[in-house]
Amino acid sequence: MKALLIKNGCIHDAVHEESYQADLLLRDGKIVRIAPGIEEADAEVIDASGQQVYPGFVDAHCHIGVDGYAMGFEGDDCNEMTEILTPELRVIDAVNPQDETFKLAREGGVTCVGTGPGSANVLGGMFAALKTEGKRVDDMIVKFPVAMKCAFGENPKRCYKDKNNYSRMSTAAKLRVMLREAQEYQALLGEAKTAKERPKYNAKLEALLPVLAGEIPLKAHAHQANDIFTAIRIAKEFGVKLTLEHCTDGSLIADELAAEGFPVCVGPSFGHATKIELKNKSFETPGVLAKAGCRVSIITDSPVIPQQYLPLCAGLAVKSGMDPFAALQAITINPAKHLGIEDRVGSLEEGKDGDVVIADGDPMISSTRILYTIIDGKVCYQE
Repeated sequence: MKALLIKNGCIHDAVHEESYQADLLLRDGKIVRIAPGIEEADAEVIDASGQQVYPGFVDAHCHIGVDGYAMGFEGDDCNEMTEILTPELRVIDAVNPQDETFKLAREGGVTCVGTGPGSANVLGGMFAALKTEGKRVDDMIVKFPVAMKCAFGENPKRCYKDKNNYSRMSTAAKLRVMLREAQEYQALLGEAKTAKERPKYNAKLEALLPVLAGEIPLKAHAHQANDIFTAIRIAKEFGVKLTLEHCTDGSLIADELAAEGFPVCVGPSFGHATKIELKNKSFETPGVLAKAGCRVSIITDSPVIPQQYLPLCAGLAVKSGMDPFAALQAITINPAKHLGIEDRVGSLEEGKDGDVVIADGDPMISSTRILYTIIDGKVCYQE
């Protein structure tokens, strides 16, 4: 791959609050140098004079590729609603890289996403971190799995109210039972000295072993404050990692969440409150949580909000009081940390993946045009 040299841009690296003038050299899919006055004889050159250069935007929570654009049932692979506990499901077995949403994401500067199952089930399956460019999902994976989806609140109550899950108590109990069964399965595997002594393979329990080992977190869909605290309670009981997804009531309990220290995703904040647990949704919430000391990511929950409007969601949070640099970090380095892939994406630093966005202004302002989206050192979109 030919080297790519971005000259004379105004760099917003998502690490330093102040922007600065520099060149950016990408080679073999990586950022190899950031400095003024770089010369590289064999490089393709993009003159970014007067333009703004950002890390590729990252969305920590969406369903891109599994909820098809302009499709009905035939393109909806978001939820397996035949049974309430499906931790063995792998999103990479459903993602359609040819779906229109990936193209639209690139046009909006979104270069990496955490995508996975929806929130119908108490345990929904495994999320993946993917680049938004590629022909087959195997080549788009940044990390898999990145999390195990679980859900609290109205969704599993509504979807399974006629199937033995009418209350929040039942949701929590089902999650506890399966985690306990996974612990027992883990113990039997550890005690087995021969193949004959190993317990019979159980796909559901096997899928939960990385959670118990602390390799991936539970990714807890929770809007309402009581559901958020139930997720925290269960994570502590089993000593597992946790990320809090949606966090609609977050502004009501910001100090408690800051003290707990779990990463939080906020969104989708645009649109009508379509159910009771969304009544407090607001673009003020990301800023309130960030000021309290939480590590905040802003999400689209695409297709709830189209993927390409992730930076505009950050802009609406700024309009509602969020610090602009905190909002930039909420769509770059914070979601990268949320997904456990900050060593590769989320900021412009030497050694990281060559995921870069060049814009003619602040991408959190609706009139700004994305001029280039670059993924792994390759121009994937040019206006």
